[in-house]
Amino acid sequence: MKSKIHRCNCRKVWSIQNRKTKITATSILLTGEWYAELKPERRCDPKGFVATQKNHEIIFNPPLEFIEHFKKVERLMYDKKNVNFNIKNGKYLLFAEDGNCYILEKATDT
Repeated sequence: MKSKIHRCNCRKVWSIQNRKTKITATSILLTGEWYAELKPERRCDPKGFVATQKNHEIIFNPPLEFIEHFKKVERLMYDKKNVNFNIKNGKYLLFAEDGNCYILEKATDT
């Protein structure tokens, strides 16, 4: 089932929503494929989401041990004025407590 993730800045939490439920969390680790979904014709915010098809790949408030298996590559940026993301799809995201979203890659053990 498709889930949409966006930031609720008024409450300083991340919101995960599908057709059955809406859940909030201070941080989220997405361990699977994701894509940007844009709805510029909507009257109210949010008009841009991160969407995923697999709910079992969403980890709410992940422990540090989970995050240590990844390294931050780049920030996912949302342009609210132009309703656009700097990257359209990928794998592995960290929605951090500070409100930033980071594109991750698996850390290699050396």
